[in-house]
Amino acid sequence: MEHEFYPTPISQIRKKEYPLLNQTTYLDHAGTTIYSRSLMNEFSNLMKENLLGNPHSKSPSSSLATHYVETARHRMLRFFRADPEHFDLIFVANATAAIKMVAEGVRDEPLWVGYHGDAHTSLVGLRQLASAGSRCFMNDTEVEQWLSQGPELPMQEKSKNAQTMGLFAYPGQSNMNGRRLPLDWPGRLRRAAARSNSQMYTLFDAAALVSSTQLDLSDHVNAPDFTALSFYKIFGFPDLGALIVRKESGHVLLKRSYFGGGTVEMVINGKGGVDAWHATRHSSLHEALEDGTGAFHSIASLHCAVDVQERLFGSMTQVSQHANHLASVLYDQMCAITHSNGRSMCVMYNSRTANYRDRKTQGPTIAFNVRDVRGRFIGKTSFEHISIKHGIQLRTGGVCNPGGIAQYLDLTAEDMRRGFAAGLRCGNGIDEMEGKPTGIVRVSFGAMSSMRDVESFMNLLKILVDKEASWGPLQVTEDASEGGHATEMTPQMSEKHDLGSSNSSHSQTNFTKQKRKSGRIQATFRRLMCF
Repeated sequence: MEHEFYPTPISQIRKKEYPLLNQTTYLDHAGTTIYSRSLMNEFSNLMKENLLGNPHSKSPSSSLATHYVETARHRMLRFFRADPEHFDLIFVANATAAIKMVAEGVRDEPLWVGYHGDAHTSLVGLRQLASAGSRCFMNDTEVEQWLSQGPELPMQEKSKNAQTMGLFAYPGQSNMNGRRLPLDWPGRLRRAAARSNSQMYTLFDAAALVSSTQLDLSDHVNAPDFTALSFYKIFGFPDLGALIVRKESGHVLLKRSYFGGGTVEMVINGKGGVDAWHATRHSSLHEALEDGTGAFHSIASLHCAVDVQERLFGSMTQVSQHANHLASVLYDQMCAITHSNGRSMCVMYNSRTANYRDRKTQGPTIAFNVRDVRGRFIGKTSFEHISIKHGIQLRTGGVCNPGGIAQYLDLTAEDMRRGFAAGLRCGNGIDEMEGKPTGIVRVSFGAMSSMRDVESFMNLLKILVDKEASWGPLQVTEDASEGGHATEMTPQMSEKHDLGSSNSSHSQTNFTKQKRKSGRIQATFRRLMCF
């Protein structure tokens, strides 16, 4: 039975706004949610009825574009409950671009980087800039101990330079299994750093978190210094991101060397390099950091996105209630399903500290693997293949979360290096390594998900009850990566238990034709581990 959390029943919303979902079961909202018909129509009307010019001018069309950009900036700050007096918002391509912007600001400083073990690869990559060393905090307990001891300790171990800057980076929500991490760390780190006279800043990856809950930056004293996010995770469109910066910490970003576009007041080329000089804009952070012409059409579409989101779903709190309810129902049913011999079908990768009925600790994302009747893992590639044939779209692989994959799949650094040496690569279809899975299956819910999606997925699992999978041999492909032999595992089902056929009304004909034509699996989404 569908619980209703919105002004209009979800069945009516889907029928009117998301007709494409009638043809498929979409369960990758953690990757991106789906744009509504109204959003596309309103954005189309905005473009047809307004002439928008390059904002770097004073013409009427340019002034109108500037108006849309600046009002969108303030509107999105309000959407995240961030007071413009204390925060600025810089438009970027996506959350990774926001993280790179912070990296550009600190790369020339003696830098220590700490990052959480559950971080996306985009955060892990910051360690390459850590001239004063880095540390991976394997779990929350290590972070708590570090905060209680004083954040200056790791830096003193790595560098004697008193000017060393520290950057602690962590996600608000695991993009692997949806576990939500503590939100009080930035404020606690700031207070601890002040007591020890240390330069410590927090970079908060909110990309997974904002997709299904309210980001609340109303407490500017305890808010992160830098918050990275992507708007398509929330609205489905536009393909745009943002870096939200506490103004008190903004000076860190102004240390970058590069300048471009309208971020400067004056530039002198200098003959032969002599007298080369420039003056950076300092009237606001976004003027100093948004290089070149911004994506002003996409930025203008945020007005449409917020209008439609609020009209359809009310608030992000209601979205969170709706999505987490569906996830909790599916999670319970997945835990309960077994083969007739009593073996559990699903191996669940969730934290003991999280609960799907507690939105403070858990988001609407489920990570798992599936076992056949004999207890053997059904490879993620094979499971994705079966899912596609039954009209279900989900995510498989390492989902760019190497720490989470290593922890939950019990993969040591030696295991991963040995696998790499043997040919394991991102997306090459090797599903098992010495008896251990190399990745996971992930399903996630969003604002427009429904109980029908839960039922469709459970119907697929029920088809697999008591089935036994078999696989063909590994084959070397032509597009092998350098230094290794990329291999692909082609899934086969025994004749007795052929799972390839489907009577589902959601069968994806186009996907099937594409797979037959290429002679190999064509997954909808990226797979395997992102090392």
